[in-house]
Amino acid sequence: MQVLRADERILATASGAKFVAAARERQSLIRAVAAKPTLADAVIRLAPGERDDLLARLDLDRLSAKSAPLKARVRIGAPAPAARLQAWYDEAQRRFGIRWQLLAAINFVESAFNKVRNTSTAGAQGPMQFLPSTWRRYGLGGNVHDPHDAILGAANYLRANGGAHDARRALFAYNHSTLYVDAVINLAHRMRAVPTAFLEYYSWKIYVKRAAGP
Repeated sequence: MQVLRADERILATASGAKFVAAARERQSLIRAVAAKPTLADAVIRLAPGERDDLLARLDLDRLSAKSAPLKARVRIGAPAPAARLQAWYDEAQRRFGIRWQLLAAINFVESAFNKVRNTSTAGAQGPMQFLPSTWRRYGLGGNVHDPHDAILGAANYLRANGGAHDARRALFAYNHSTLYVDAVINLAHRMRAVPTAFLEYYSWKIYVKRAAGP
């Protein structure tokens, strides 16, 4: 718990390589604590500031346990620069009334900001993971694999499902899982509360669930 708080203090003042190292150290600690739910519950009670990340990690771990692992080779690519992503989230917020932190949290959960380039087992594609039929309706004529187009399409879809006034309802339409909804809400909340949170998540390593075998 004290180590997590120390990392947050470092992140508030660090930059460049030191920031990335501190962000990844905090990521490792969160994953280690969340791997022991009883420990995670204790940390949340004693350090409420860690609540959002730990609850999100617990929910995403449970969601991953229910989902089929990727069978194809994992394709990795470089994300757009963080500042450019931030500009696109802000544009979508102005245009569709969806909080930028919500869009960033979806982008993070779905593809690690487009670092992971695979099509899902259900056929969803692109950095915001749209099914082709949904993209045709809400994608505004853009390219599902283009991060800017995908972010605007996601904001359009969320607004159409009431996301400007009821984020949970819109997120459940996006993914019919309360675990997913809770995780995205908690990540978005931390990005609202902690100025460095978006850049922390952008700096995190990728962990992918793979099928057993060659």
